[in-house]
Amino acid sequence: MFEAKFQSFADVSSSHDSAARVSALRAELSCHNLDGWLLPRADAHQNEYVPKNAERLAWLTGFTGSAGFAVILRKQAALFVDGRYVIQAPQEIDGRIFKALNIADVSPAQWLAEHAREGARIGYDPWVHTSGQIDRFAKALESRKIELVPLDANPIDALWTDRPPEPSGAIVLHPPRYAGETAAAKIKKLRASLKDADALVMSDPHAICWAFNIRGADVAHTPIALCFALLPKTGAPTLYVDDAKLDRKTRAALEKFLALRPPEALTGDLTQAGKRGETLLFDAATAPVRLVETLREAGGKPRVTEDPASLPKAIKNATELDGARAAHIRDGAALTRFLAWFAQAAPKGGLTEITAAEALETFRRENGDLRDISFPTISAFGEHAAIPHYRVSEKSNLRIGKGVYLVDSGAQYLDGTTDVTRTVVVGRASKQLRDHFTRVLKGHIAIARAVFPKGVSGAQLDAFARRHLWEAGLDFDHGVGHGVGSYLSVHEGPQRISKVSATPLEPGMILSNEPGYYRAGEYGIRLENLVIVEKREIAGAEREMYGFETITLAPFDLVCVEPKLMTGDEIAWLNAYHAQVRKTLSPLVDASTRRWLREATRAI
Repeated sequence: MFEAKFQSFADVSSSHDSAARVSALRAELSCHNLDGWLLPRADAHQNEYVPKNAERLAWLTGFTGSAGFAVILRKQAALFVDGRYVIQAPQEIDGRIFKALNIADVSPAQWLAEHAREGARIGYDPWVHTSGQIDRFAKALESRKIELVPLDANPIDALWTDRPPEPSGAIVLHPPRYAGETAAAKIKKLRASLKDADALVMSDPHAICWAFNIRGADVAHTPIALCFALLPKTGAPTLYVDDAKLDRKTRAALEKFLALRPPEALTGDLTQAGKRGETLLFDAATAPVRLVETLREAGGKPRVTEDPASLPKAIKNATELDGARAAHIRDGAALTRFLAWFAQAAPKGGLTEITAAEALETFRRENGDLRDISFPTISAFGEHAAIPHYRVSEKSNLRIGKGVYLVDSGAQYLDGTTDVTRTVVVGRASKQLRDHFTRVLKGHIAIARAVFPKGVSGAQLDAFARRHLWEAGLDFDHGVGHGVGSYLSVHEGPQRISKVSATPLEPGMILSNEPGYYRAGEYGIRLENLVIVEKREIAGAEREMYGFETITLAPFDLVCVEPKLMTGDEIAWLNAYHAQVRKTLSPLVDASTRRWLREATRAI
């Protein structure tokens, strides 16, 4: 009845070969007179979702998370992960080879400074590190006289005998009815930001796809084409991309406003620009140090700064916002159908984490507009729900019984990208669960209702979502919210709601609102909607004020809510939200789902 076409549940994690692979890597490093190797989970664009041939960290360590960093020395090795993966990482790696460490407690540079011998030579691949990353390592290692050595070829690639080929997904045009702005208008904006620089080197495929109104199929779940671009102050931009990704029609459309060159031509073009003494801008977050140094060594002046495309891409235009709202209505209907089905099927037994994920994807596909899921569905029951970025596999798959089920999922539609999390209980909710769930919900409502002046960043709002957990001595180890693209990445910067986000929030930005709580070994709770930053008119206001429009539509599990812990304003918000969900989605679902929805969104 149900099937998954956009995700696999195969067991991709394997640390069985880590010992042999690490031993082979160490032998290769010795040939280069190196004492160690830096290994990030990264490709040449610092993508979150990387092509299969760039999964070097997983190949060596067995760790399959979306963020990680390994340091391999001659006698010891460490894997660094953030709070999302502190439970997952030790389960996937060989603890005899790698020590798993929380990057919040110790950074790779700190660990290396403490464990490498004085004067050690540590190798790295300059295509998968940024200038800032290497500069931070160099500063931390300076006192120990540890040298960082770039290699022209990554030694892991030579050892990885069955390494997948470079991706060659087709590039398609993203039409104005979805983009809302022409490529010419976007290029004009970017040129205005160059100021006294001669050109911009674009290394973020998301920014390139946004600027040129194209989409690709080179990585899972995010419609980007892996490519680089050069945008001069005058003249046509150059897109460096594999010609195999372009059909005749797309090539002709692009050649009307840019030049097409193969990717390998970029370093030569930067060398020529350097010889002319040009000043080029590089994106600090994504530009490989190899490109920056290529220009510098040729006599040019690299200027490493924030990508000028980052902010305009984040501030969605009216067409993109309308598309996001429409996508969320369709997506909300699919998710509500799933939740109604789950409420009936789960108590009967027989469901597993995988069958639930397959069902949700099927409901979304039945919309007829689904292009892909926006990330692998987190379908987690019981103790697995306490792992924030749990990925169900055939090996880990749990049967769903009485207890907590968390589903974090999203979809890619031509008019918008979605991301939503709901936590439900099968059976009765304990007093403890209702307490924890309601505290998370209160944090979610606090963000949804927040009003703040222009210039406020996500860091200033982060505590709104944590206050009620803190009052009970609880917290969670991930940010409250991330930016979301427009039929692009489900995780988009520079905007975030987190303790470290300094980017001011501006109208048109889309963010997630997803506080959580995770009780290791028992259950996890996360409640996520997407919101749009909007202007707020307040009588007598002395400053320009902003707030959030919630665009995700799906009911929260009222069985888990403890009204006695909520204020009147919080209950009013929840009732109004559920009334909106019921009114908007009822015409889009079948009769049995409507009956369930009426009860699921009843006023409390």
